[in-house]
Amino acid sequence: MDGLDDDSAAHDTAPRRGELRIYLGAAPGVGKTYAMLGEAHRRLDRGTDVVLGYVETHGRDKTAALLAGLEVMPRRRLVHRGSEFTEMDVDAVLSRKPEVAIVDELAHTNVPGSRNEKRWQDVEELLEAGITVLTTVNVQHLDSLNDVVERITGVRQRETVPDEVVRRAEQVELVDITPEALRRRLAHGNVYPAERIDAALGNYFRLGNLTALRELALLWVADQVDVALQRYRAEKDITDTWETRERVVVAITGGAESETLIRRARRIATRAGAELLVLHVLRGDGLAGLGPVAAGRYRKVADDVGATFHTVVGDDVPTALLDFARGVNATQLVLGTSRRSRVARLFDEGIGATVVQRSGPIDVHMVTHAEAGGRLRARLAHSPLSTSRVRSGWALAVVLPVLATGIGLVLRDGFDFSTEILVYFLTTVIVALVGGLGPALLTAFLAAGLLNFFFTAPLYSLAVSSPRVIVTLVVMLVVAVLVALVVGSAATRASLAARARTEASLLASYARTVLANPEPLDRLLEKVRENFGQVSVGLMERHGGQWRRVAQAGAERCADPEEADVDIPVTAEVHLTLRGRSLPAADRGLLEAAAGQALLALRQQRMAAAAAAAERKAHTTELRTALLSAVGHDLRTPLTSIKASISSLRAPDLALSAQDTSELLETIELSTDRLAGLVDNLLDSSRLATGAVRPHMQPVGYDEIVARALSNLDGSASVIVDVPEELPWVSADPGLLERVVANVIDNALRHGARGGAVAVRASTYASHVELRVVDNGPGLPKGKADSAFVPFQRLGDREAVPGIGLGLSVARGFTEAMGGTIRAEDTPGGGLTVVISLPAESGANS
Repeated sequence: MDGLDDDSAAHDTAPRRGELRIYLGAAPGVGKTYAMLGEAHRRLDRGTDVVLGYVETHGRDKTAALLAGLEVMPRRRLVHRGSEFTEMDVDAVLSRKPEVAIVDELAHTNVPGSRNEKRWQDVEELLEAGITVLTTVNVQHLDSLNDVVERITGVRQRETVPDEVVRRAEQVELVDITPEALRRRLAHGNVYPAERIDAALGNYFRLGNLTALRELALLWVADQVDVALQRYRAEKDITDTWETRERVVVAITGGAESETLIRRARRIATRAGAELLVLHVLRGDGLAGLGPVAAGRYRKVADDVGATFHTVVGDDVPTALLDFARGVNATQLVLGTSRRSRVARLFDEGIGATVVQRSGPIDVHMVTHAEAGGRLRARLAHSPLSTSRVRSGWALAVVLPVLATGIGLVLRDGFDFSTEILVYFLTTVIVALVGGLGPALLTAFLAAGLLNFFFTAPLYSLAVSSPRVIVTLVVMLVVAVLVALVVGSAATRASLAARARTEASLLASYARTVLANPEPLDRLLEKVRENFGQVSVGLMERHGGQWRRVAQAGAERCADPEEADVDIPVTAEVHLTLRGRSLPAADRGLLEAAAGQALLALRQQRMAAAAAAAERKAHTTELRTALLSAVGHDLRTPLTSIKASISSLRAPDLALSAQDTSELLETIELSTDRLAGLVDNLLDSSRLATGAVRPHMQPVGYDEIVARALSNLDGSASVIVDVPEELPWVSADPGLLERVVANVIDNALRHGARGGAVAVRASTYASHVELRVVDNGPGLPKGKADSAFVPFQRLGDREAVPGIGLGLSVARGFTEAMGGTIRAEDTPGGGLTVVISLPAESGANS
C-alpha cells in the first residue's frame, strides 16, 4: 500500500503538459506576431504569468510597441563563424517556469551550438515542462507543403517544421488578410525596409503567389478542422451524417465498369466541390474478386482523378458500404446499376436497391454502364476461330471418341446403349464448340462407327444390322452441323463487332485529330500511315489537269494517283493515295471515312489560313488608320508651333525683345525634339516589325543607363532615383536599353499623377536584375496591364496627352530582343509600375 501511495503521489506531482497555440499565416506580414502579442496582453490582464521567450519584431514599429509591459527573457548569445547571434535561452525559461511563454517563428533553425537544432524542439521541451506556448508559423514552412510552395513561388524554404508538430497543437488560429491588403501593407513599409520593398512586390509577393499561398493555408486549416470533427464524432459515438462538407464515396466491383464509375463520380464530386473516396468491399456478392493487378490499376485511376482508395471487409456488402460512408461522414454514394438479370432480381433485389432503402440522408447515385442488365458474356463466342483453336478441334475430334469408347468398354456392364449414345453426343458437341464444322463432322463419323463396332450387335463388325444406328449417325451429323454453324455465326458476329469497335475507335481518333490540332492534316495522314502499315500516305489535288501533293506523310511519293498501291477518291479532284502494300476491300470503307476527314482537315486549314490573312489585313488596315490619325495629329501640332514661331521671328513689322526671341527659339527646339522622338519611335516600330533589330550585347550598369536616360529629360521633371551602384551589371545593348528606360520614364511622367514624382528603383532577383519605374497616377483597369504595350493604345484615351502610344510598345520590343522581359503591375495604393528585367552579367558589377 505504501508503494502504491508513493506512485500516486509521484503521478500527481508530475507536470501536466502545456498547451500549444499556433498562429498560422499564408506569408510574412499578415500579422501573426501582432495577433500573438495581443493575446499575450489579454492573458496578462487576466492575471496570467506571461513571459517573452523569443520575439522578432523585424523592425516593425507597431509590433515593437506591443512588447511594452511584457517580461522579456534574456537571450543566449552564441558565436558562429566569427559573428555573434542570439537565440532563446531555453534553460532560463525553464528555470523561470511561467504559465505562458511567447516563442516566435516555430520553424526557425537555431545557430549551431544551441541546445536543440530546431526551435520547435525547444518548444517541445517547454510543453513537456507544463508551460503553455504561443507561437507563429507560415504555411510555407510546413514540411508537407514545402515542394508545393516551391513550385508556386520558385523559392525553396530551408526551414521547415513537421506537420505532426502543428497538428498536435490544441489551437491553430489562421491569421488571414487579402493579398491586395498585404501588398498595400508591404508598399507602405510595414513589412520590409524600403530597399527590399520593390523586389518583394515583384517576386515572392506577387498577387498570384499570395492568392495561392492563402488558399493553401485555408485548405490546410480546413483539413485540421475536419480531423477534429471526426475525432469528436468518434469520441461521442455519433454516426448520423453531418453535412458540414460534401464528401462522395464511389463503390467499385473490380469489373470493367469500375473505371467508368470512378470517372463519373469524379465529375459529381467536382460539381459539388467535394472530396472523393473510392471504396472496394472484400468478400460478398457483387463487390468481390478484385485481384492485386486490378487493385493496382484502380488505385492508379483513383490517384489520377485526385481520389483516395479504400478497402473494407464485410460479408454484408450494403451494410459495409453504408457503415464506411457514415464513418467518413459522406453525403453522396455512387453505385453502378445491378448486373443481375431481371429473373435474378425477382429473388434478390441486389446491392443497389438495398443501399437506397437504408441510406437515410446519404444521396445515392445509380450509374448505368455497359455491364448492366444481366447480359450474357459467353467469352468463347466473342472471338473468331483462330488457327490454334481449329487445330485443337481436330485433335479432340480423334481423341475424344477414342476416350469415350475406352470408358464405355471399361464400364460396359454399368452402361446401357442409350448412355453410350449420350456420351458420343457429348463428344460431338464439345468438338463442335471448340473446332467448328470440320472437326465436328469427323467426330460424328468416328463416334457412329465406334458405336456400331463396339456396342451394336453384331459386335466388332461394321455391318449395320439396326436402323437405330443409321438414325444415330444422322442425328449426330445434324447436331454437329447445327452446333458448328451456331459457333461459326457467333464467331463471325464477334469478329464483325470487334472490327466495328476498332473502326469506330479509329474514326473517333481521326475526328479528334482534326478538331484538336492546329495543323491537323499532316498529323491525320501520319496516323493513317501508322494504322494501315503503309510507307507513305498523301493527299493529292488536281489543278488544271495536273496532280499536285497537298500534304504527305512518309518518304515515298507518287506523282499521280495511278502510281499508288491504294487510291481512294474523295472527290473527282481530290484523292487519298497510299504507298507500301495493297489492302483488303474490307478496309476501303474505313479509308474512305479517313479520306473524308482529310478533306475536312484540308478545308479547315485553308479556312484558318484565309481567316488569318483576313485578320492580318484588317489589323494592318486598322494600324494604318491609327498611324495616319496619330501621326497626322502629332505631326501637325509641333509643325504648327515651329511655323508660327518662325513666322514671328521673320515678321519685319514685329519688334521682338531678346526674351521673346529666346522663347520662340525654345519653342522651335522643343517642337523639333518632339518631331525627332516621333520619327525615332516610328522607325523603331518599323525595325521591330521587320525583325531588323540586332542588339550588340555587352555588360552595362543600370545606374549609368538611368543617368543617361534622365539627361535628356526636361529639368522640371520630378524623378526619384534609387539605383545602387553595387548592383550586378546586366547583359544588354546600351543604346537600346537607354531608349527602353527613357521611353518608360517618359510614359510614367506623362501618364502619372499630375505634379507627382516618378520613382526609379533597381534590385536583384535570382539571376536577373530588375528596374522598376513607379508612378502614382490613375493606372490601368484591372486585367488590362498588357494593353499598355499595344501600339497606339492611347488613341482611344480622352485625356489630351502628347504621343502616339508607341513608347511602351517599342520598349517591349527592344527588351525582348535583348533577352529580357518587361511587364506592368499595379502600384499598391494606385498607379502603374513597369518592371524591366534583364539577365545579370556573371562576374561583372559596377
